[in-house]
Amino acid sequence: MIATVGIAELRQNLSHYLRRVQSGERLVVTDHNKPVAEIGPPATPASALDRLISEGRVNPPARRGLPEPLVLDAEPYALRRALDEIRGER
Repeated sequence: MIATVGIAELRQNLSHYLRRVQSGERLVVTDHNKPVAEIGPPATPASALDRLISEGRVNPPARRGLPEPLVLDAEPYALRRALDEIRGER
């Protein structure tokens, strides 16, 4: 269960509550018993990715590491011509 703290209490004892947050606890800040904010330890990139995966917003990587570099066998200016054609359609 996440602890709640009022704005005035948080302001008066900020160091105390920040130590609790630093130890890993999350706190809901309330204003007249209505939640207005949540404070907690900063999310690490890995935990943010895990959260997005669990929410179904992103798919987990199929493999680790970077993909092999692309090898372009086309003539040197083929990409430039294709881009010029696309830009000309605007």
